[in-house]
Amino acid sequence: MADLDALEAELRDAIAAASDEGALEAVRIAALGKKGSVSEQLKCLGSMSPEERKTAGPALNGLRDRIAEALAARKEILKAEGIALRLKAEAVDITLPVRAGGLESGRIHPVSQVIDEITAIFGDLGFAVAEGPDVETDHYNFTALNFPVGHPAREMHDTFFFNPDENGERLLLRTHTSPVQMRTMERQAPPIRIIAPGRTYRMDSDQTHTPMFHQVEGLVIDRTSHIGHLKWLLEAFCRAYFEVDKVEMRLRPSFFPFTEPSMEVDIRCRRVGNEVRIGEGDDWLEILGCGMVHPNVIRFAGLDPDVYQGFAFGMGIDRIAMLKYGMPDLRAFFDADIRWLSHYGFRPLDIPTLVGGLSA
Repeated sequence: MADLDALEAELRDAIAAASDEGALEAVRIAALGKKGSVSEQLKCLGSMSPEERKTAGPALNGLRDRIAEALAARKEILKAEGIALRLKAEAVDITLPVRAGGLESGRIHPVSQVIDEITAIFGDLGFAVAEGPDVETDHYNFTALNFPVGHPAREMHDTFFFNPDENGERLLLRTHTSPVQMRTMERQAPPIRIIAPGRTYRMDSDQTHTPMFHQVEGLVIDRTSHIGHLKWLLEAFCRAYFEVDKVEMRLRPSFFPFTEPSMEVDIRCRRVGNEVRIGEGDDWLEILGCGMVHPNVIRFAGLDPDVYQGFAFGMGIDRIAMLKYGMPDLRAFFDADIRWLSHYGFRPLDIPTLVGGLSA
């Protein structure tokens, strides 16, 4: 009978070296098959004397059992490794990508961004923000602002009127934010420095006009305000808003019922294709209207025009947003197209400040 310890060591090495279940089965047959090395040793028991079988029998049976256990243990290991490899090879990713949070996917509309920019600039100049209702009376929208009876703006083709009430009076959707100026003068004693941003409504619709749009108007009322103050204020605003070092401005005579004298404001610019570059070039661009508050308007507010005077100005928020950020069509502002908003919108935490930048 050969050295059983050496045989066991040899078989254990062969078992450990088996890389798959096929190789392991070959080791089992070589050890425990009909002509296997352990089986051949067991056949020798029949030719031994009873005394020799008492010693060799348990030793050979123990070897057979230990090799069988080693084979079974290795088989379990190889089976587990095979399953792991198969799972890895056949893996299918059924998870969905993580959705971006609101701070990543959400965008601030350019109109809201520009209102914040305007508020930051005028707030730094000492102005407060005033608000008023979208639905106005004829008095605040027209009469108190010195619009004469029969003015075209009072007609149905220009203004959205509601049906008359039992007294024959008609409410309307405000055509400008100037009524906020009158309401402020009625409830607040001078000095007054306010801006009034908000929605306005007119019967108009094309590439540069929509039935609902946004305006911001400003008002200064005290004892000594004059056109020089107005021009300086508008130049300071344009420099800050368009983020340029210099703005050349000209004032052209115009007419508004609520100001006297009235002026249109142009700023120097240069047009390069569809782009408008502010503060350079030899062209001029109309940007807003302004003037000294008409004495009749001051009088309607219950103030003495011989004591108080002031100036007012107004501009379209949508229009100056288009000029600054290069948006060619006003109608796209109101289409609710998420692709347009993703392109032109602003990240939620990019809050405009004079220190951190308006549109950086």
